[in-house]
Amino acid sequence: MRMRTIATSLTIAASFAISGCSSSTAAGSTSPFGELSGQPKASASASTTPLSSSLLAGRLLVEADLGQDYTRKPETPDRHDDVTVIGCPALEQLGGDAATGGSLDFPNKATATFLYSGDTSSEISEELYSDTAPKLTDGTKRIFDAMTGCPVYQVVAGSKPIKITTQKLAAPALGDQAWSQLLTFTAGRQDSIVKQTAVRTGAVLLIVSGSPALVDSHVEKALAKAHPAN
Repeated sequence: MRMRTIATSLTIAASFAISGCSSSTAAGSTSPFGELSGQPKASASASTTPLSSSLLAGRLLVEADLGQDYTRKPETPDRHDDVTVIGCPALEQLGGDAATGGSLDFPNKATATFLYSGDTSSEISEELYSDTAPKLTDGTKRIFDAMTGCPVYQVVAGSKPIKITTQKLAAPALGDQAWSQLLTFTAGRQDSIVKQTAVRTGAVLLIVSGSPALVDSHVEKALAKAHPAN
């Protein structure tokens, strides 16, 4: 399976940098990056059978789940700009368009992005994927390891160079496995910070990306909706 990097957070952060928006909040969490979470909160009722994209779409957050003043952004076509990764061989090996376009290469998926009061620095994105648990674990670990394995690298998308600094974070004690990272994007003289947390429970992988405070505020709510109690 040809794996791609988790592109939504990269796309969000690149747009922040280009537009001059920035965020500087970071938050800690509780369990080691990418390891078993220790006390799964949802796995007892989680199915091991992959779910269809239509079922995943019905489990995404909606505006009412997030609170007042959130609006859902319209879906936009995937961009396929020429992409060059400089200074991170592991990331280059995952695919040439891995840094800025596309999505995880799992068969079933659903995504949504929300904007708070028209402020792009308050954007939050949710992605749901479904496959067998071993494939979800292997693919997600490979991608997070590749991205955080290079503390600093550069991506040139089209003609615009973007410096990317990565930091591996402790993952929250959620689901069967969890990963978390902090990405700092520098375009020109503007920095943008995006936190990304991934949680696998059974055959479903949840990824929440955006400003660190929003990710920390909404990841548990997103997980609960992705795995409703029987």
